[in-house]
Amino acid sequence: MNQKSVCVYCGSRPGNDPEYMSQAHAIGESLARENWRLVYGAGDVGLMGAVARAAQVAGGKTFGVIPDHLVKWEVGKTDLTQYIVTETMHERKKVMFMNCDAVVVLPGGAGSLDELFEVLTWRQLGLHNKPIILVNTKGYWGPLLSLVDHVVAEGFADETLLGYFARVPDAEAAVELLRQLLG
Repeated sequence: MNQKSVCVYCGSRPGNDPEYMSQAHAIGESLARENWRLVYGAGDVGLMGAVARAAQVAGGKTFGVIPDHLVKWEVGKTDLTQYIVTETMHERKKVMFMNCDAVVVLPGGAGSLDELFEVLTWRQLGLHNKPIILVNTKGYWGPLLSLVDHVVAEGFADETLLGYFARVPDAEAAVELLRQLLG
């Protein structure tokens, strides 16, 4: 049986609440414990670095993808199981997505939003059927979830959009759902 891979989108900053880092650590550790490979943006800063370090410490495999222009800014984590440097952000996102079986989204900024909406749009268009799990740590994604509900209510997306991603409160719930979905 092939090892499953989970792509984690998250911030390159730690955020203002220590719980964000705690949940990032919990996801990384859990992926390793479940023998799922971490696929992520290859940075060694913020939540990204926390997820990767936790996975590594717990003995997990790590697959990082970073565009050349961010190697210094996001501190490219070269000690990963696999470390890939791409030319562009678009290529980064494509390589990450093509090498995963599911997506987990932790708190993050514009980059995480971009990644989430790209895979959500691809799912809406029928280009993939991979699970997308939004980890709503301490209600971080509440305003976004309200906006998505508003988009549907105002007729700019079908209600089926709401079923293309799962909303969970924390890393533990995300891992439990992944167990069910990845088998």
